[in-house]
Amino acid sequence: MPVFEYTALDKKGKNISGIIDADSAIAARQRLRATNNFPVSIKEIEDIPAKKESKGISLPSLFVRVRQRDVTMMTRQLATLVGAGFPLVSAIDALLPQMKSYTFNKVLARIKDSIVEGSSFANALGLYSDTFSPLYINMIRAGESSGTLEIVLAQLADIMEKQQELKSRIRSALAYPILMTVIGTIVLTLLLVFIVPSITAIFADMNQVLPAPTLFLIAFSKLLKSYWWIIVIVIAALVVAFRNFKKTTKGRFLVDKTKLSLPMSGTLTKKLAVARFSRTLGSLLENGVSMLPSLEIAKNIAGNLLISNAVEAAAKEVGQGQGLAVALSNANTFPNLSIQMIQVGEQSAELESMLNKMADVFEKEAESSIMSMTSLLGPILILIMGIVVGFIVLSICMPIFEMSQLIR
Repeated sequence: MPVFEYTALDKKGKNISGIIDADSAIAARQRLRATNNFPVSIKEIEDIPAKKESKGISLPSLFVRVRQRDVTMMTRQLATLVGAGFPLVSAIDALLPQMKSYTFNKVLARIKDSIVEGSSFANALGLYSDTFSPLYINMIRAGESSGTLEIVLAQLADIMEKQQELKSRIRSALAYPILMTVIGTIVLTLLLVFIVPSITAIFADMNQVLPAPTLFLIAFSKLLKSYWWIIVIVIAALVVAFRNFKKTTKGRFLVDKTKLSLPMSGTLTKKLAVARFSRTLGSLLENGVSMLPSLEIAKNIAGNLLISNAVEAAAKEVGQGQGLAVALSNANTFPNLSIQMIQVGEQSAELESMLNKMADVFEKEAESSIMSMTSLLGPILILIMGIVVGFIVLSICMPIFEMSQLIR
């Protein structure tokens, strides 16, 4: 069914705008008039390309992505409506006017049309895999198969809200160190480009041999002032080269391996990856998805190629009759605590709940680690800035001290 973008006047004469689906522009006008809104302009909008129709990432697609916050809010509202007895199509139709995201509104309208045309909810979501994750789609499919769609939607909303809450806490913890780094870099750059040259200019007319730190400071200041654009280009080129290298299989493997091997952040990265894996696997198993398909989905959610490879190898062993705990322990990638918890879950026939508990444990440990690291970052950044500023001051003062000694 076509989707139209409209501008209309309400009862009070205020301008309103949005989108509406109808068989034709005339039908769209009639629907608007039925709600006591008077259409001013109606224009049919193009469909958002589905995954199977797109052959690459176009430039506009980089700016029309749907925020996960909007997906989470929609999922919670949809779970409430479906749980209250609304048919799925009617529930989605009721949510369309409430969506603030123009792009997400169009996606939901197309999904509703696909359902009306006979497609399942999961298959309709699968056409927009850039918006809905494999976990989301497969849990919806399991909910449709078991007749517990409202329960699955509520669980999905819980999972996504927990993930967003964790991300929000991480961002809040990193905000202060990042702000200090940016401000410190700007201040030091301005100091080296504008302040230092004006002060060191007094040494130019002297026939005095300057100390090595002063010569280094003057040379570095001239380099930064004269060739700053080259430095910017080099940094940008390195960033682009690194991103392209990371997209290759070898590059991603090396980057992910480096992340896990770093002294402090490596443990944090592993905890976050294991938490995502266990949360995903536990949710899928709870909703009736069998072990092997669940492992196939969970390995792509981990976010680290080494852990994904370990899960893939473990899945092969599980398919041959091996236990999950033993299969994961053979990879020597997962923490011992996670292996022990999975083993207990298998022995007690409560693997799903144990996986969710494991996710809670590692998320809390990751948050605690982040708090500890960020509490140290502030003093470390202040110390580094103090050393740099102290070096600049010392480099400027050393020739002045030598001059004063000569005058005496």
